[in-house]
Amino acid sequence: MAETDIGLWYSNIPFFTKWWFTLTLICTLGANFGVLPAQQMLLVWDFVAYKFQIWRLAGCVFFMGKLGFPFLINVYFLYNYSLRLETGVYDGKPADYCFLLIFNWICLIILGFIIPLRLIGMPLVISVLYVWCQVNHDTVVQFWFGTQFKAMYLPWALAGFNVLLGGNGMMELIGIFVGHIFFFLKYKYPIDYGGASFLNTPQIPVLCVDTTA
Repeated sequence: MAETDIGLWYSNIPFFTKWWFTLTLICTLGANFGVLPAQQMLLVWDFVAYKFQIWRLAGCVFFMGKLGFPFLINVYFLYNYSLRLETGVYDGKPADYCFLLIFNWICLIILGFIIPLRLIGMPLVISVLYVWCQVNHDTVVQFWFGTQFKAMYLPWALAGFNVLLGGNGMMELIGIFVGHIFFFLKYKYPIDYGGASFLNTPQIPVLCVDTTA
């Protein structure tokens, strides 16, 4: 019965959330247990540009570093908010959600080469969480220790909580920055300011994704 329940739960996860969630578990667990080479999944300009190790562009998304509490939290946010976004505002629009992920991924790859960042999985999760929080900005969400507030404040609360735990909140801020770029260009500027829509989904993801997702 338990195996049936797990299989049913897994089969009901929407397409992109399922593969993102699954590949993150495979790559992170595999690297930590020595099955996969962790160093081969880090985003390093020289290896990508001069040695054509293009798999690093994907590996840096799915490998989230060492196992521990931060990894569990990131996987939880990945599953929870990617699922909410994919089954909410992007329900029935898999190509549009694919484009969101690709756009945010490209932005993070560029920032990763500039800053530099070796892993971009966490800021990608935060960027998706940020978009959901802005689309559902008045929804009340629960945070640690039973605190409640509007969803629009959640990304900033995560950054602040990371600082309280001894981090610098940089990954959260980078994710917020990238998520805001997408949200502003996709929703805020065209709808609230009457500007042009710069982030219309290209035809290639529409043709490819709508037949598979």
